[in-house]
Amino acid sequence: MDADALRTQSFEEWKSFEVFESALAMPGAWVAGIDFPFGQARRFIETIGWPSTWAAYVHHAGQLGRTGFREALNRYKENRIAGDKEHRRATDEAAGSVSPQKLYGVPVGLMFFEGAPRLLAAGVSIPHLHCGDPQRIAVEAYPGVLARQHIGRRSYKNDTRKKQTVDQHEARRDLLQALREEAPRRYGFSIVAPGDLCDDPGADHIDALLCAVQAAWAWRQRGERFGAPETVDQLEGWIANPHLAVTVPRRGHGPSPHEIDRKHKGSRSERVFADG
Repeated sequence: MDADALRTQSFEEWKSFEVFESALAMPGAWVAGIDFPFGQARRFIETIGWPSTWAAYVHHAGQLGRTGFREALNRYKENRIAGDKEHRRATDEAAGSVSPQKLYGVPVGLMFFEGAPRLLAAGVSIPHLHCGDPQRIAVEAYPGVLARQHIGRRSYKNDTRKKQTVDQHEARRDLLQALREEAPRRYGFSIVAPGDLCDDPGADHIDALLCAVQAAWAWRQRGERFGAPETVDQLEGWIANPHLAVTVPRRGHGPSPHEIDRKHKGSRSERVFADG
């Protein structure tokens, strides 16, 4: 962040969990927007009988191992009626995202399993979920919900590069242009992107930029709960996005964003990075 501008400076690909862990361990001050579900639905946690705090149930999930985690989620669904097998968080319903229990198709349940325990182990702060190092802050990002605000339901990517189409490439160009034009009004800052990104915006680059926008927006709202609604469920977490309205009773005992912000006083450096 440079005054009222978010400037993209570099793009790094993290192709292993070890590199991701090293990035989370980098000294702050920074804020990261990361694209996987940080939490599970309260209904799932309470029904399955997992620990009643974010840190405790994330630790428990990690201790199960990948196979044990799969088995626990599959057993949970076995005798439940259709439509009541996978639960969504309030923020998922607002964003139109799938349940963080999902293991197939888009396996966001496995993304949670691999990601959330690493956030916990890294000791980062997650507003409304976990008080860690106040100089290293992670917020949950979701590129798709931001993209829909700018280009509607147009498809702009395919995870298999060979299947990406000309129409998707044009959609990414339109998305980047709309994002840059509308950012001052929507997010309160401009976006400065390098020429190579503007000329050939790859899907991973666009998603990383969208995550960075959400991280930057949340950081600028740090005095106002990092932009989260007062009703955010502190067991489930929330997606940092100015377009989402989450209306559920606030429950649980998460960290105070004002406490995190007080620890930031006096810090002169701000850096935003994102994992697409």
